[in-house]
Amino acid sequence: MSLVDYARKELELAGLFDEDADYGGMLGTATLDLVTLFSTQGHSGASAAIVTELASRLMQYEPLTPLTYEPDEWNNVSDMSSNPMWQNNRDFKTFSVDGGKTHYNLDD
Repeated sequence: MSLVDYARKELELAGLFDEDADYGGMLGTATLDLVTLFSTQGHSGASAAIVTELASRLMQYEPLTPLTYEPDEWNNVSDMSSNPMWQNNRDFKTFSVDGGKTHYNLDD
């Protein structure tokens, strides 16, 4: 069984193509489109694991390298109050009160 056939069957069994599924069945179609493209790239087991990990991280807006303290990596998102707040533009869950010199992540 090909990867696309396997994915289609699993998505069908999960009901993800059904009109009454979340997002009207669009999740099944969108996922199958990604699997179909991936299956055309001819990956081995090793490259398949690497590509899926990279794609997963990027599609979740997760940086691939450590954040830096460079000013252009931080956006001032302060409101009208006097409390300064910067958000990292590579990891939207990371904030700073001193322009990026120190920071915290909402997941920590």
